[in-house]
Amino acid sequence: MAYDYEYFKKAVLDLTKIDLNAYKEKQMKRRIDTLISKNKIVGYENYVAALKSDKKLFEEFVNYLTINVSEFYRNPEQWQIMDKDIIPELIKKFGNNLKVWSAACSTGDEPYSLVMALSRHLPLDKIKIHATDLDKQVIAKAKVGLYGEKSIVSVPADLKKRFFTKIGPSYQISDEIKSRVEFSEHNLLRDTYPSDCNLIVCRNVLIYFTEEAKEEVFRKFYKNIKPGGYLFIGNTEQIINYKEIGYTRKNSFFYGKP
Repeated sequence: MAYDYEYFKKAVLDLTKIDLNAYKEKQMKRRIDTLISKNKIVGYENYVAALKSDKKLFEEFVNYLTINVSEFYRNPEQWQIMDKDIIPELIKKFGNNLKVWSAACSTGDEPYSLVMALSRHLPLDKIKIHATDLDKQVIAKAKVGLYGEKSIVSVPADLKKRFFTKIGPSYQISDEIKSRVEFSEHNLLRDTYPSDCNLIVCRNVLIYFTEEAKEEVFRKFYKNIKPGGYLFIGNTEQIINYKEIGYTRKNSFFYGKP
């Protein structure tokens, strides 16, 4: 079975450019085995053959593999720090044209939250967020901008009223917010990072990576943040060796580059 999974990892890398070696094996293997079983396919070899021939199955697999759990203003107390401390400091240091990257942005909740947070401090036409994800399906969902009530529960009331329209049981985010975000596909473990960022946001994604892959990503983030800029990570994550990499820690989830 170990050999089978090794074969499967290589096949997935060839097919999708996603390196499963970077993910915690026990956790990821369990997820994949569940999906294979759900599709009533026996063995990794047969599943790879099916992925090559069935576009719908392939898209389901990539969507399942790239774990997408997101919501607007996730951990609201951290967004209060963003609003009161981080954004004013960045504007003071760098001016109004901030370069902001939302990495592993999932269905758009986070980059759209960033636009709304920045809108309290800057005119909308001065805001531009570069948002990336590995999964083109979630990027497509993000561009539509339609969300369930649970996703927007933490959005401040004034912003919810201003930027969302209720459509049946769902909520549509306004075009004026959507137009401030540019989405593209990006693989954190393979692709070139945007450089000279004033703020990078990557939250609750790296928990699925191995320690080695995490460190590689945190070092790449550091390299591509401008001195004086920040990295904002999730409440499930921490950078244990942040001092060694060069970061300073503003609090548990905001790391600065001196």
